[in-house]
Amino acid sequence: MVTHTQLPYWLALLRTHNIGPVSFQDIIQAYPGDKLKNYFTEHAINIVWDNIEKDLQWAKQPGNTLLTYHSNDYPERLREISSAPPLLFCQGNVSILKKAQIAMVGSRNPTPSGEDIAYQFAKSFSNAGLVVTSGLALGIDAACHEGVLANNGETIAVMGTGPDLIYPKRHQNLAKRILERGCLISEFPTGVTPIAQNFPRRNRIISGLSLGVVVVEAAYASGSLVTAKYAIEQNRDVFAIPGSIQNPLSRGCHYLIKQGAKLVETVEDVLEEWACHPEVQTTEGPPANRQEILQLAQDDTLSNNKFMKFVGFDTTPVDLLIQRSGLTAEEVSSILLVLELDGQVKSVPGGYVRIK
Repeated sequence: MVTHTQLPYWLALLRTHNIGPVSFQDIIQAYPGDKLKNYFTEHAINIVWDNIEKDLQWAKQPGNTLLTYHSNDYPERLREISSAPPLLFCQGNVSILKKAQIAMVGSRNPTPSGEDIAYQFAKSFSNAGLVVTSGLALGIDAACHEGVLANNGETIAVMGTGPDLIYPKRHQNLAKRILERGCLISEFPTGVTPIAQNFPRRNRIISGLSLGVVVVEAAYASGSLVTAKYAIEQNRDVFAIPGSIQNPLSRGCHYLIKQGAKLVETVEDVLEEWACHPEVQTTEGPPANRQEILQLAQDDTLSNNKFMKFVGFDTTPVDLLIQRSGLTAEEVSSILLVLELDGQVKSVPGGYVRIK
Protein backbone atom coordinates (compact mmCIF):
# COMPACT_ATOMS: atom_id res chain seq x y z
CA MET A 1 0.00 0.00 0.00
CA VAL A 2 1.05 3.59 -0.63
CA THR A 3 1.14 5.66 2.55
CA HIS A 4 0.05 9.29 2.96
CA THR A 5 3.70 10.37 3.03
CA GLN A 6 4.52 8.43 -0.15
CA LEU A 7 1.46 9.50 -2.18
CA PRO A 8 2.67 13.07 -2.90
CA TYR A 9 5.81 11.64 -4.50
CA TRP A 10 3.74 9.25 -6.61
CA LEU A 11 1.77 12.26 -7.82
CA ALA A 12 5.00 14.18 -8.44
CA LEU A 13 6.35 11.27 -10.51
CA LEU A 14 3.07 11.13 -12.45
CA ARG A 15 3.59 14.79 -13.39
CA THR A 16 7.22 14.34 -14.38
CA HIS A 17 7.83 14.73 -18.13
CA ASN A 18 8.81 11.70 -20.22
CA ILE A 19 7.78 9.16 -17.59
CA GLY A 20 5.06 6.80 -18.78
CA PRO A 21 3.33 3.93 -16.97
CA VAL A 22 6.09 1.39 -17.67
CA SER A 23 8.98 3.62 -16.61
CA PHE A 24 6.91 4.72 -13.61
CA GLN A 25 6.73 1.10 -12.40
CA ASP A 26 10.46 0.65 -12.99
CA ILE A 27 11.23 3.69 -10.84
CA ILE A 28 8.86 2.57 -8.08
CA GLN A 29 10.63 -0.78 -7.94
CA ALA A 30 14.05 0.85 -7.89
CA TYR A 31 13.01 3.35 -5.21
CA PRO A 32 10.49 1.49 -3.02
CA GLY A 33 8.50 3.10 -0.23
CA ASP A 34 9.86 6.33 1.22
CA LYS A 35 12.99 6.07 -0.92
CA LEU A 36 11.06 7.47 -3.90
CA LYS A 37 11.85 11.06 -2.85
CA ASN A 38 15.52 10.25 -3.42
CA TYR A 39 14.81 9.82 -7.12
CA PHE A 40 13.90 13.50 -7.44
CA THR A 41 17.01 14.58 -5.56
CA GLU A 42 19.35 12.35 -7.55
CA HIS A 43 17.91 13.54 -10.88
CA ALA A 44 17.57 17.19 -9.86
CA ILE A 45 13.84 17.22 -10.59
CA ASN A 46 11.95 20.21 -9.24
CA ILE A 47 8.56 19.31 -7.76
CA VAL A 48 5.78 21.89 -8.18
CA TRP A 49 4.07 21.28 -4.86
CA ASP A 50 1.13 23.54 -5.69
CA ASN A 51 0.04 21.07 -8.38
CA ILE A 52 0.43 18.13 -6.02
CA GLU A 53 -1.72 19.93 -3.46
CA LYS A 54 -4.45 20.40 -6.10
CA ASP A 55 -4.50 16.66 -6.71
CA LEU A 56 -4.68 15.89 -3.01
CA GLN A 57 -7.46 18.41 -2.47
CA TRP A 58 -9.39 16.91 -5.39
CA ALA A 59 -9.11 13.46 -3.78
CA LYS A 60 -10.60 14.81 -0.52
CA GLN A 61 -13.81 15.96 -2.20
CA PRO A 62 -16.94 13.80 -1.61
CA GLY A 63 -17.35 11.11 -4.25
CA ASN A 64 -13.73 11.31 -5.41
CA THR A 65 -11.22 8.48 -4.98
CA LEU A 66 -7.55 8.29 -5.87
CA LEU A 67 -6.47 4.70 -6.49
CA THR A 68 -2.87 3.61 -6.77
CA TYR A 69 -1.72 0.49 -8.56
CA HIS A 70 -1.43 -1.21 -5.17
CA SER A 71 -4.89 -0.23 -3.88
CA ASN A 72 -7.30 -3.06 -3.06
CA ASP A 73 -9.99 -1.37 -5.19
CA TYR A 74 -7.75 -1.13 -8.25
CA PRO A 75 -9.42 -3.24 -11.02
CA GLU A 76 -7.67 -6.56 -11.51
CA ARG A 77 -8.16 -6.74 -15.26
CA LEU A 78 -6.50 -3.39 -15.73
CA ARG A 79 -3.65 -4.40 -13.45
CA GLU A 80 -2.92 -7.27 -15.86
CA ILE A 81 -1.95 -5.07 -18.82
CA SER A 82 1.71 -4.19 -19.41
CA SER A 83 1.11 -0.43 -19.30
CA ALA A 84 -1.34 -0.30 -16.39
CA PRO A 85 -1.81 3.28 -15.14
CA PRO A 86 -0.08 3.73 -11.77
CA LEU A 87 -2.85 6.00 -10.48
CA LEU A 88 -6.55 6.34 -11.26
CA PHE A 89 -8.56 9.45 -10.47
CA CYS A 90 -12.10 8.15 -9.93
CA GLN A 91 -15.43 9.84 -9.40
CA GLY A 92 -18.57 7.98 -8.48
CA ASN A 93 -19.13 4.30 -7.77
CA VAL A 94 -15.62 2.82 -7.64
CA SER A 95 -16.91 -0.67 -6.86
CA ILE A 96 -18.13 -1.21 -10.43
CA LEU A 97 -14.54 -1.06 -11.72
CA LYS A 98 -14.19 -4.69 -10.63
CA LYS A 99 -17.40 -5.87 -12.27
CA ALA A 100 -17.60 -7.60 -15.65
CA GLN A 101 -17.35 -4.92 -18.32
CA ILE A 102 -17.79 -4.68 -22.05
CA ALA A 103 -16.20 -1.82 -23.94
CA MET A 104 -18.09 -0.14 -26.76
CA VAL A 105 -16.41 2.33 -29.13
CA GLY A 106 -17.03 3.92 -32.50
CA SER A 107 -17.15 7.05 -34.60
CA ARG A 108 -17.64 10.54 -33.23
CA ASN A 109 -19.77 11.24 -36.31
CA PRO A 110 -21.88 8.10 -36.72
CA THR A 111 -24.83 7.49 -38.98
CA PRO A 112 -28.27 7.58 -37.30
CA SER A 113 -28.40 3.81 -37.73
CA GLY A 114 -25.02 3.34 -36.04
CA GLU A 115 -26.03 5.57 -33.16
CA ASP A 116 -29.23 3.59 -32.64
CA ILE A 117 -27.38 0.27 -32.78
CA ALA A 118 -24.93 1.51 -30.13
CA TYR A 119 -27.79 2.69 -27.91
CA GLN A 120 -29.77 -0.54 -28.20
CA PHE A 121 -26.75 -2.85 -27.79
CA ALA A 122 -25.57 -0.96 -24.70
CA LYS A 123 -29.04 -1.17 -23.21
CA SER A 124 -29.16 -4.92 -23.80
CA PHE A 125 -25.66 -5.48 -22.42
CA SER A 126 -26.80 -3.68 -19.30
CA ASN A 127 -29.77 -6.05 -19.09
CA ALA A 128 -27.29 -8.93 -19.17
CA GLY A 129 -25.55 -7.61 -16.08
CA LEU A 130 -22.56 -6.05 -17.83
CA VAL A 131 -21.07 -2.66 -17.07
CA VAL A 132 -20.64 -0.77 -20.36
CA THR A 133 -17.35 1.11 -20.63
CA SER A 134 -16.70 3.84 -23.19
CA GLY A 135 -14.91 7.15 -23.62
CA LEU A 136 -17.48 9.95 -23.08
CA ALA A 137 -16.82 11.19 -26.63
CA LEU A 138 -19.41 12.46 -29.08
CA GLY A 139 -21.28 9.99 -31.26
CA ILE A 140 -21.11 6.27 -30.48
CA ASP A 141 -19.58 6.71 -27.01
CA ALA A 142 -22.39 9.01 -25.92
CA ALA A 143 -25.05 6.72 -27.42
CA CYS A 144 -23.65 3.80 -25.43
CA HIS A 145 -23.68 5.71 -22.15
CA GLU A 146 -27.22 6.94 -22.88
CA GLY A 147 -28.46 3.42 -23.66
CA VAL A 148 -27.24 2.17 -20.29
CA LEU A 149 -28.64 5.15 -18.40
CA ALA A 150 -32.04 4.63 -20.04
CA ASN A 151 -31.97 1.15 -18.54
CA ASN A 152 -30.85 2.39 -15.10
CA GLY A 153 -27.67 0.39 -15.61
CA GLU A 154 -24.03 1.02 -14.74
CA THR A 155 -21.56 2.62 -17.11
CA ILE A 156 -17.95 3.80 -16.89
CA ALA A 157 -16.55 6.76 -18.82
CA VAL A 158 -12.78 6.84 -19.27
CA MET A 159 -11.59 10.39 -19.84
CA GLY A 160 -8.65 11.78 -21.78
CA THR A 161 -8.39 14.84 -19.53
CA GLY A 162 -7.77 15.49 -15.88
CA PRO A 163 -10.63 14.52 -13.56
CA ASP A 164 -11.60 18.16 -13.05
CA LEU A 165 -12.34 18.80 -16.73
CA ILE A 166 -15.21 17.26 -18.72
CA TYR A 167 -14.55 16.99 -22.46
CA PRO A 168 -16.42 17.69 -24.62
CA LYS A 169 -18.08 20.46 -22.64
CA ARG A 170 -21.51 19.58 -24.01
CA HIS A 171 -21.30 16.32 -22.05
CA GLN A 172 -21.34 18.01 -18.66
CA ASN A 173 -24.90 16.82 -18.06
CA LEU A 174 -24.16 13.33 -19.37
CA ALA A 175 -21.18 13.05 -17.02
CA LYS A 176 -23.35 14.17 -14.11
CA ARG A 177 -25.93 11.49 -14.90
CA ILE A 178 -23.23 8.83 -15.24
CA LEU A 179 -22.06 9.67 -11.72
CA GLU A 180 -25.47 8.82 -10.30
CA ARG A 181 -24.88 5.10 -10.91
CA GLY A 182 -21.56 4.79 -12.68
CA CYS A 183 -18.05 6.11 -12.61
CA LEU A 184 -15.75 8.60 -14.34
CA ILE A 185 -12.06 7.73 -14.35
CA SER A 186 -8.83 9.24 -15.63
CA GLU A 187 -5.15 8.43 -15.34
CA PHE A 188 -4.31 12.12 -15.75
CA PRO A 189 -3.94 14.52 -12.82
CA THR A 190 -5.93 17.70 -12.31
CA GLY A 191 -5.53 20.48 -14.82
CA VAL A 192 -4.66 18.25 -17.80
CA THR A 193 -6.37 19.53 -20.95
CA PRO A 194 -7.64 17.45 -23.93
CA ILE A 195 -4.50 17.13 -26.05
CA ALA A 196 -4.38 14.63 -28.91
CA GLN A 197 -1.86 12.18 -27.44
CA ASN A 198 -3.99 11.61 -24.36
CA PHE A 199 -6.76 9.78 -26.18
CA PRO A 200 -4.84 6.73 -27.46
CA ARG A 201 -3.62 6.32 -23.87
CA ARG A 202 -7.21 6.51 -22.70
CA ASN A 203 -8.20 3.84 -25.22
CA ARG A 204 -5.87 1.23 -23.71
CA ILE A 205 -7.67 1.70 -20.39
CA ILE A 206 -11.09 1.26 -22.02
CA SER A 207 -10.03 -2.10 -23.43
CA GLY A 208 -7.94 -3.05 -20.41
CA LEU A 209 -10.89 -2.78 -18.04
CA SER A 210 -13.11 -4.97 -20.19
CA LEU A 211 -13.69 -8.58 -21.16
CA GLY A 212 -13.95 -7.48 -24.78
CA VAL A 213 -14.48 -4.57 -27.14
CA VAL A 214 -17.40 -4.00 -29.52
CA VAL A 215 -16.71 -1.65 -32.43
CA VAL A 216 -19.94 -0.22 -33.84
CA GLU A 217 -18.91 2.17 -36.62
CA ALA A 218 -15.34 3.19 -37.37
CA ALA A 219 -13.37 4.59 -40.27
CA TYR A 220 -10.33 2.65 -41.43
CA ALA A 221 -7.95 5.01 -39.61
CA SER A 222 -9.63 5.85 -36.32
CA GLY A 223 -9.24 5.80 -32.57
CA SER A 224 -11.67 2.91 -32.39
CA LEU A 225 -9.23 0.71 -34.29
CA VAL A 226 -6.53 1.81 -31.86
CA THR A 227 -8.73 0.53 -29.04
CA ALA A 228 -9.22 -2.76 -30.90
CA LYS A 229 -5.45 -3.04 -31.37
CA TYR A 230 -4.92 -2.59 -27.65
CA ALA A 231 -7.61 -5.20 -26.97
CA ILE A 232 -5.81 -7.75 -29.11
CA GLU A 233 -2.51 -7.02 -27.36
CA GLN A 234 -4.26 -7.39 -24.00
CA ASN A 235 -5.81 -10.72 -25.00
CA ARG A 236 -9.34 -9.32 -24.96
CA ASP A 237 -12.13 -10.35 -27.32
CA VAL A 238 -12.81 -8.06 -30.27
CA PHE A 239 -16.26 -7.83 -31.88
CA ALA A 240 -17.25 -5.76 -34.90
CA ILE A 241 -20.67 -4.87 -36.28
CA PRO A 242 -20.70 -4.94 -40.10
CA GLY A 243 -22.43 -2.38 -42.28
CA SER A 244 -22.98 -1.29 -45.83
CA ILE A 245 -19.95 -1.41 -48.13
CA GLN A 246 -20.96 2.08 -49.26
CA ASN A 247 -20.62 3.47 -45.74
CA PRO A 248 -17.05 4.71 -45.01
CA LEU A 249 -17.71 4.08 -41.32
CA SER A 250 -18.09 0.36 -42.03
CA ARG A 251 -14.56 -0.01 -43.36
CA GLY A 252 -12.93 -0.14 -39.97
CA CYS A 253 -15.31 -2.84 -38.77
CA HIS A 254 -14.91 -4.85 -41.97
CA TYR A 255 -11.12 -4.61 -41.63
CA LEU A 256 -11.32 -5.97 -38.09
CA ILE A 257 -13.54 -8.84 -39.22
CA LYS A 258 -11.02 -9.72 -41.93
CA GLN A 259 -8.32 -9.74 -39.24
CA GLY A 260 -10.26 -12.20 -37.08
CA ALA A 261 -12.70 -10.12 -35.03
CA LYS A 262 -16.05 -11.81 -34.48
CA LEU A 263 -18.82 -10.51 -36.71
CA VAL A 264 -21.71 -9.36 -34.51
CA GLU A 265 -25.32 -9.00 -35.60
CA THR A 266 -27.05 -9.36 -32.23
CA VAL A 267 -26.19 -8.95 -28.57
CA GLU A 268 -26.50 -12.72 -28.24
CA ASP A 269 -23.53 -13.10 -30.62
CA VAL A 270 -21.40 -11.52 -27.91
CA LEU A 271 -23.03 -13.09 -24.88
CA GLU A 272 -22.64 -16.61 -26.22
CA GLU A 273 -18.87 -16.11 -26.12
CA TRP A 274 -19.12 -15.59 -22.37
CA ALA A 275 -21.80 -18.16 -21.61
CA CYS A 276 -19.69 -19.68 -18.83
CA HIS A 277 -18.67 -16.39 -17.25
CA PRO A 278 -20.21 -16.18 -13.75
CA GLU A 279 -20.88 -12.43 -13.97
CA VAL A 280 -22.62 -12.46 -17.36
CA GLN A 281 -26.23 -13.47 -17.91
CA THR A 282 -26.58 -15.13 -21.29
CA THR A 283 -30.19 -14.07 -21.69
CA GLU A 284 -32.16 -10.98 -20.81
CA GLY A 285 -34.82 -13.03 -19.05
CA PRO A 286 -37.60 -15.36 -20.24
CA PRO A 287 -38.83 -14.77 -23.80
CA ALA A 288 -41.96 -12.71 -24.18
CA ASN A 289 -45.10 -14.76 -24.56
CA ARG A 290 -47.19 -14.56 -27.71
CA GLN A 291 -49.93 -12.39 -26.29
CA GLU A 292 -47.40 -9.88 -24.90
CA ILE A 293 -45.69 -9.44 -28.27
CA LEU A 294 -48.98 -9.07 -30.11
CA GLN A 295 -50.18 -6.49 -27.61
CA LEU A 296 -46.95 -4.50 -27.87
CA ALA A 297 -47.28 -4.38 -31.63
CA GLN A 298 -50.49 -2.43 -31.25
CA ASP A 299 -49.37 0.23 -28.77
CA ASP A 300 -47.72 3.61 -29.26
CA THR A 301 -44.15 2.52 -28.55
CA LEU A 302 -43.50 0.33 -31.56
CA SER A 303 -39.82 1.30 -31.82
CA ASN A 304 -39.25 -0.21 -28.38
CA ASN A 305 -41.45 -3.29 -28.49
CA LYS A 306 -40.07 -6.77 -28.08
CA PHE A 307 -40.73 -7.78 -31.65
CA MET A 308 -38.53 -5.02 -33.07
CA LYS A 309 -35.40 -6.60 -31.63
CA PHE A 310 -35.90 -9.53 -33.98
CA VAL A 311 -35.67 -7.28 -37.08
CA GLY A 312 -32.16 -6.36 -38.18
CA PHE A 313 -30.88 -3.33 -40.04
CA ASP A 314 -29.88 -5.69 -42.80
CA THR A 315 -32.45 -7.90 -44.52
CA THR A 316 -34.12 -10.29 -42.08
CA PRO A 317 -36.08 -13.13 -43.73
CA VAL A 318 -39.65 -13.66 -42.52
CA ASP A 319 -38.84 -17.29 -41.70
CA LEU A 320 -36.12 -16.08 -39.35
CA LEU A 321 -38.55 -13.64 -37.70
CA ILE A 322 -40.98 -16.51 -37.13
CA GLN A 323 -38.22 -18.60 -35.62
CA ARG A 324 -36.92 -15.80 -33.38
CA SER A 325 -40.32 -14.70 -32.09
CA GLY A 326 -41.99 -18.07 -31.76
CA LEU A 327 -45.14 -16.66 -33.42
CA THR A 328 -47.10 -18.10 -36.32
CA ALA A 329 -46.63 -16.85 -39.87
CA GLU A 330 -50.01 -15.11 -39.73
CA GLU A 331 -49.15 -13.33 -36.48
CA VAL A 332 -45.78 -12.19 -37.78
CA SER A 333 -47.36 -10.90 -40.99
CA SER A 334 -49.91 -8.90 -38.98
CA ILE A 335 -47.21 -7.33 -36.81
CA LEU A 336 -45.01 -6.49 -39.79
CA LEU A 337 -47.93 -4.78 -41.49
CA VAL A 338 -48.49 -2.57 -38.43
CA LEU A 339 -44.78 -1.80 -38.14
CA GLU A 340 -44.46 -0.99 -41.84
CA LEU A 341 -47.42 1.38 -41.74
CA ASP A 342 -45.82 3.07 -38.75
CA GLY A 343 -42.53 3.48 -40.61
CA GLN A 344 -40.55 1.18 -38.33
CA VAL A 345 -39.69 -1.49 -40.90
CA LYS A 346 -39.58 -1.76 -44.66
CA SER A 347 -40.32 -4.68 -46.95
CA VAL A 348 -37.36 -5.51 -49.21
CA PRO A 349 -36.49 -8.46 -51.44
CA GLY A 350 -35.82 -11.37 -49.12
CA GLY A 351 -37.54 -10.04 -46.00
CA TYR A 352 -37.69 -6.87 -43.90
CA VAL A 353 -35.21 -4.27 -42.65
CA ARG A 354 -35.43 -2.11 -39.58
CA ILE A 355 -35.32 1.58 -40.50
CA LYS A 356 -35.63 3.22 -37.06
